[in-house]
Amino acid sequence: MVFESAEIGNRVDKEAYNLQAPDVRVALLHLQGDLKEAGLPVLVIIGGVEGAGKGETVNLLLEWLDARGVRTYAFGEPSDEERERPRFWRYWRALPGKGRIGIFFGAWHTQPIVDRVFKRLGRARFDQELDRIADLERMLTADGVLILKFWMHLSKKAQRARLKELEKDPKLSWKVTKREWKFFELYDDFREVSEHALRRTSAPEAPWHVIEASDARYRNLTVTTIIREAIQSRLDELKEKPAPAREKPPLPAPRPINILNSLDLTRALPDEDYEKALLKYQSRLNRLHRELPKKGRSLALLFEGPDAAGKGGTIRRVIQAMDARAYQVISVAAPTEEERQQPYLWRFWRHLPRQGHVTLYDRSWYGRVLVERLEGFCPPADWNRAYTEINAFEEQQADFGTILVKFWLHVSPEEQLRRFQEREHIAYKQYKITEEDWRNREKWNGYEAAACDMIERTSTDVSPWVLIEANDKNWARVRVLKTVCHRLEEALG
Repeated sequence: MVFESAEIGNRVDKEAYNLQAPDVRVALLHLQGDLKEAGLPVLVIIGGVEGAGKGETVNLLLEWLDARGVRTYAFGEPSDEERERPRFWRYWRALPGKGRIGIFFGAWHTQPIVDRVFKRLGRARFDQELDRIADLERMLTADGVLILKFWMHLSKKAQRARLKELEKDPKLSWKVTKREWKFFELYDDFREVSEHALRRTSAPEAPWHVIEASDARYRNLTVTTIIREAIQSRLDELKEKPAPAREKPPLPAPRPINILNSLDLTRALPDEDYEKALLKYQSRLNRLHRELPKKGRSLALLFEGPDAAGKGGTIRRVIQAMDARAYQVISVAAPTEEERQQPYLWRFWRHLPRQGHVTLYDRSWYGRVLVERLEGFCPPADWNRAYTEINAFEEQQADFGTILVKFWLHVSPEEQLRRFQEREHIAYKQYKITEEDWRNREKWNGYEAAACDMIERTSTDVSPWVLIEANDKNWARVRVLKTVCHRLEEALG
């Protein structure tokens, strides 16, 4: 069993602790400087039973480390803002950047365990949550995060004794409330559920360390020693691993027959019909988006496609129909310095719409399997695993209740060239055309092949791609508006 080895009575006497602790403390401080230089992000997760000294352990770490490089988060009941977004949102926004240490006092494991004990989650749903946790930790470690997970354990007898001891101490009695005793009454249930959770979420890249917590000196020395050794080991690995040389990757082989080539790009809408249809669907969208707060739903719209495919103009027609207080437009470009310090999906998680709101993405998280793939900004292993990670990301949004609609606006290379030349000759459009746009045209076939790979691997039941024939801007804009209205009507009932 997971917890049996943590109930054998390990202790460290005061003399041994006083002898070893200063060396560990000094080593941690030196390593903190080394990990900053190496750009290594470290996430320490502290979990376990009530009264096991989790808070004392966190306090010790903050005392021993340089606080300027550490952020601590205690995750209790979610705030209203956190409840209005998918469950992992509050954890993603708290992740440590490169060269920093994050300490999570309780994390993504806590709520599913509590909900399972109190029968708010069935077994299948509980296992689904645990699998999502394992996927998240696998993704973070693949992005370079060192995850150290500690579970502070007490036997039932030791927990009762500890709670009574805290109750008698005037300075510490505030730590014991009816909640702690209620959890203690369910000790056996918590033990069974926690063992299952730890087994299912312990992996070679992010294992659980179960710590016997009845002796504070043993607990503190064991935790800090494991952290020291893990950071040192990872830093040694990074020194031995040469920095990958960035090389221009070969472009994906063109596909003579593909799903994009099958689109009928001659579809068009005369101006007179366009004006009528635009008014019709904008009016419909104005009414529908006001239903989102009532139904506790949110809307995310993604726009991808070649340069000059009309994404910006289409987005403007969509937002014309909505209350400006209810939406935000995220234009995705090269990551900022802050964003480069975080795992790839961090900058997209942070902008997810809250319930009742709309987020429109002018380009999106698909940049990893398009531009970054073609330009060699990330190695093949990273963009290959991104398909699975993106599907999981979108599944979590849909599971929460976000209505996610993904548009690929497609134009022919001839129409793109016409629009490029138009931009060069119209003063107020010249800012839209750059040398990079012309260079990208040379990779048309490779970009199209990468887009086909993306569509095939990320068009799922919960978030299918909608392919829009965009040679005619009138047709594309109306088709997008009509699709958004249809999806909202379907989802809102």
